[in-house]
Amino acid sequence: MVTEILNKTKLQPYYLDLEITESLMQDPEYTLPILRGLKSLGVWLFIDDFGTGYSSLSYLRHLPIDSLKIDRSFIREIQNGNGIIVKTIIDMASHLKVSVVAEGIENQEQFNFLSKLNCSTGQGYYFCHPLPSEEAYKKLQNKALENISG
Repeated sequence: MVTEILNKTKLQPYYLDLEITESLMQDPEYTLPILRGLKSLGVWLFIDDFGTGYSSLSYLRHLPIDSLKIDRSFIREIQNGNGIIVKTIIDMASHLKVSVVAEGIENQEQFNFLSKLNCSTGQGYYFCHPLPSEEAYKKLQNKALENISG
């Protein structure tokens, strides 16, 4: 199905990010060949809400993934001084040579903590609330123009 969509839309595979949940790894014999097939197409694979589901670390090192998305529940804990799980996930991802996306960044304290850990990708209300696609496009255009002129 993914191959058909890529062919139909003429989208380059490296522009497509697919998010999977850890629960898919409950049946690795079924899932791994599918993930390897998707990876061979050139799409990017992310494990969404990492740490909240079926976290078998033994399978993690065999998965053809590009990124771990740290669940917002762990990001929220940063405010309580409990950033150890976030730090551990970032360290582990670094050793596995995959990137990290922090989900649910809502304030400067969380942003600063993640920046100190070299987590360079995040999403959340701290940056922007969800927008309709047209509005997001305009916002990105304006930001690009600011960068060019300033």
